[in-house]
Amino acid sequence: MSKRVLTTESGAPVADNQNSASAGLGGPLLLQDQHLLEKLARFNRERIPERVVHARGSGAYGYFEVTDDVTGFTRANFLGEVGKRTETFIRFSTVADNLGGADAVRDPRGFALKFYTEEGNYDLVGNNTPVFFLNDPVKFPDFIHSQKRDPFTGKQEPDNVWDFWAHSPQSTHQITWLMGDRGIPASYRHMNGFGSHTYQWTNAEGEAFFVKYHFKTNQGIRCLSSEQGAELAGSDANSHQTDLLQAIERGVNPSWTLHVQVMPAAEAAEYRFNPFDVTKVWPHADYPLQRVGRLVLDRNPDNVFAEVEQAAFSPNNFVPGIGPSPDKMLQGRLFAYADAHRYRLGVNHTQLPVNAPKATKADNYGRDGVMSTRYGRRHDKNYEPNSYEGPAQTDQALSAPLALSGWTGTHENAVHVKDDDFFQAGELYRLMSDEEKSRLIANIAGGLSQVTRDDVIEKNLAHFHAADQEYGKRVQEAVRALRED
Repeated sequence: MSKRVLTTESGAPVADNQNSASAGLGGPLLLQDQHLLEKLARFNRERIPERVVHARGSGAYGYFEVTDDVTGFTRANFLGEVGKRTETFIRFSTVADNLGGADAVRDPRGFALKFYTEEGNYDLVGNNTPVFFLNDPVKFPDFIHSQKRDPFTGKQEPDNVWDFWAHSPQSTHQITWLMGDRGIPASYRHMNGFGSHTYQWTNAEGEAFFVKYHFKTNQGIRCLSSEQGAELAGSDANSHQTDLLQAIERGVNPSWTLHVQVMPAAEAAEYRFNPFDVTKVWPHADYPLQRVGRLVLDRNPDNVFAEVEQAAFSPNNFVPGIGPSPDKMLQGRLFAYADAHRYRLGVNHTQLPVNAPKATKADNYGRDGVMSTRYGRRHDKNYEPNSYEGPAQTDQALSAPLALSGWTGTHENAVHVKDDDFFQAGELYRLMSDEEKSRLIANIAGGLSQVTRDDVIEKNLAHFHAADQEYGKRVQEAVRALRED
C-alpha cells in the first residue's frame, strides 16, 4: 500500500520535512521556504486562550437513556419516551487551577453535559456539589480572583481565599462540602453530578414545575484524603484523565442514574427556603428524588484539543419543555458562558463538530465571521422576515412565562422563612460521622491557620459558630493549635 503524501495547508506535496531551505550549504535560511514558514507560524498559534475557570478538563461521548416516564412534568422530546436514547458529550473539570494543573486537588468539579437532541442541543452545566459559594453573579469575578493566583506572588494565597470567604457568609455551606470528605474525588467516575441550579420544566399542558438535577454515580462514591490527594497529584497530575480514558478503552463504561426533584411552580413562593438560591438545597424529605434515566459514557474523543478543549457549553442552550428559573447565578451564567466561548473560540464556535447539533441542524440567519462554514443554499437571504421561504419562528415558547412584579434596582435575594447563610451548613455538619467531622475540621484549619490577619480568621470562625456551636468551637481550637506550633 502506498504511503500517504505529506502536504502543506493548501494541499501541495512536501518534498523535504527534515531540512529547511538555505542559501547554500550552511548558509542562512530562505524566506521563500513556504513549508517552514507555514509550519512555524501554525505552531505559534496552536494554543487558544484557556478557560478562566474550569480550564483543566477531560471529556467523553455517550448516551442518555430514559428509564421512567416524566412526560407529566416536561414536553422535552428527548425525555418523551421510555427507552429513548440521545447522544451526549460530557466534560469534567476542576475549577480554580490552570490548564496544566493536577486532577487530584481539593476543588469543586465541573459536570457539563451536552445532549444532542432532535430539537437542538441542550446543555446542562453543573458541578459535583449541589450548592455553590455565591448567589449573585456580580460577585463571581471577585470570587474567582480570590481563588486564583495572586497578581504579586503568582500563587494561590490563603489570605485571599479566606478573606473573601470571611466577607461572604453565604459560602459557608459550600465550604463545608468542599472541605469535607467529598472535596477530592478519587476519579471523575466516582463522583455525583448536579445541575446545582433550579431549572423550569413545562409539560404539554403548559403546567410549570421547578426541578433540580441529581446524577448519582453507579460506580459508587470514592474520595481521597488530603494526604492521598497530595501524593497522587505529585505522582500523576493527569490521574483523573488517565482513569477515565483507560476505563472506557477497556469497555468499563461509567454510568450515572439521573434523578430530579420536582416542585410545582405554585409552591415556590411559600417554600421555607428560597428555591432559587444556589447556596441552598431542597431537603429530600420535602421533594424526594424521582428517577428519570441513565447516562452512559462509551467513547473517548479522538482529539482532546478539538473535542474537549474546544467543547463549548452554555446554560442558555435550552430545548422546548426546559427553561431557566429566577436563580440569580443561573441568570448571570446564561450570558457569561456563551460570551466566554465567543471570546475563546470565535463567534462561529457552534459550527465546530463537538458543538454542532447532531440530531438536527442549525438553520438561522447568522452569517459570516471568522471561520464560518455556514453558506446556506444559493440565493438564501440573510434577513427575516422575508418572502423567500427562509426559516421562520414557531410562536411556541420553550418554557412557561415567569410572573414578575416590583421595582427595578439592585435587590438582595428574596428571604424565605428558613433562609439564612448558616442553617443548612450546620445541618450538613450534623449529618457527618465523628470521623468525617474530624477530617472536615482538619481540612478547614489547615488552610485558615495560614491566614496572616487575625480579623479575617475571626470573621470565618464566626460563620462556623453560627452554623453549629460545636463546629465553630472545634475549628477555633484546631486553628489555635496549628498557629501555636
